[in-house]
Amino acid sequence: MTATTAEIPMGLLPAHHAQADAQRTAVSFGEQRLSWAALEARANQRARAYRALGVRAGDFVTVALPNGFEFYETSFAIWKLGATPNIVSPRLPQAELAAILELARPSLLVADLQEAPPGVTLYPMASQAHLAEAADPLAVQVAAHWKAMTSGGSTGRPKVIVDHAPAAWDPSVGLLLQQPGDTVLNPGPLYHNAPFSAMHAALFAGGHVVEMGRFDALRALELIQQHRVQWVNLVPTMMHRIWRLPEAQRAAFDLGSLRTVFHMASACPPWLKECWIDWLGPERIWELYGGTERQGSTVISGVEWLERRGSVGRVQAGSRLQVLDEAGQPCAPGEVGEVFFLPDLGAGSTYHYVGAQAKRQGEWESIGDLGYLDADGYLYLVDRRTDLIVSGGANVYPAEVEAALDAHPQVSTSAVIGLPDEDLGQRIHAIVQPASGTAPSADELLAFLAQRLVRYKIPRSFEFVAEALRDDAGKTRRSALREARMPGAGR
Repeated sequence: MTATTAEIPMGLLPAHHAQADAQRTAVSFGEQRLSWAALEARANQRARAYRALGVRAGDFVTVALPNGFEFYETSFAIWKLGATPNIVSPRLPQAELAAILELARPSLLVADLQEAPPGVTLYPMASQAHLAEAADPLAVQVAAHWKAMTSGGSTGRPKVIVDHAPAAWDPSVGLLLQQPGDTVLNPGPLYHNAPFSAMHAALFAGGHVVEMGRFDALRALELIQQHRVQWVNLVPTMMHRIWRLPEAQRAAFDLGSLRTVFHMASACPPWLKECWIDWLGPERIWELYGGTERQGSTVISGVEWLERRGSVGRVQAGSRLQVLDEAGQPCAPGEVGEVFFLPDLGAGSTYHYVGAQAKRQGEWESIGDLGYLDADGYLYLVDRRTDLIVSGGANVYPAEVEAALDAHPQVSTSAVIGLPDEDLGQRIHAIVQPASGTAPSADELLAFLAQRLVRYKIPRSFEFVAEALRDDAGKTRRSALREARMPGAGR
């Protein structure tokens, strides 16, 4: 892929927007603000410091930073050098970080660390060395790959997902209904693909990013009102926490500026989505389904969803979608199979893996989800294939059981796994994180679920935990939870 004539190198975009209004805010975080002029100057200083440490065009630079000004300064500095940011969580265990560094082989690690891992050049987050560098513009190159996100996947083995789009953008184009100049709220960690992509896209188009640092339901509503936020991307866990606020508290905020609420990353329980549609109106609620790999995606508006409850929409322009059975044959409408995408430019045109192989049926690629299509091509997801529970010969999709559990007012979130059972093959085990206050009893949950699920889908056992089951992006590794509870695991 090559940049089009309307696109500007990402490394030049801060200067482009600073030229229009140097003191306009690019990023705000608490009481502090980063102007376009400051973002441009600091990114130039960092680019020179990173170049002095050996970063060259075409390199990976691994970034393990928390949300904050340093993150955005670093990403634009990397693009100025024609390099590709490889984004990882700043809270990775040492062994997992080492495995990713072995795959990516970056020329530099920019991280919230004091000591460099063996064989790696480190620029610590706390370092101020770049401030000694010149802040004036430097020659900017266009990296062939604008980002390289990192995933542990369902197996826990890390892989790097290298995006084939070049590091250039048309500043008159907004992503996912964003409009140039929008004020957008970021409630999610930037090491996840959706927040990273959406927040940088907002900046590419001259927007204002309002950072939260760490998600808090009440604070999110305060920031939307304070900054007149127009666009936000949430995950269902965040939606659930906001919805659990007292109704009078939610109603006290003026959310009239909010034009678009996207949600993605994990399945949204239909009851919860319906609550949000009733609250804000169907025209403001949108959903996207797709992978970091960009083989394809589906989108649905709240208006469409009310007519097709539970759907994640139809495939978007640029790719095709089909659902295949275990023999690789197309499923009939309503028949559950594995979801596959194929970009119009062919398999492998949008990304490549470092450290993994794509799962393909011919040219078609899967990201491991199960679902079905209706007669009009609307997709409905049921769960991930790796998490499917087969209990007494019946297929049970954990996401469906979790959605029912999470509807209980005393449940914050849940994770449902299959554990070995001599009689059933697998028994359904529910791990429940109670909401603040008294936890419900197992009997209460059984009675509650009996009104919502067929009997064979109701968990045979319950476990109550205090620790969070999902990260800030709403994701949980059911495979890790299952492994920790297997016989001989030491629990």
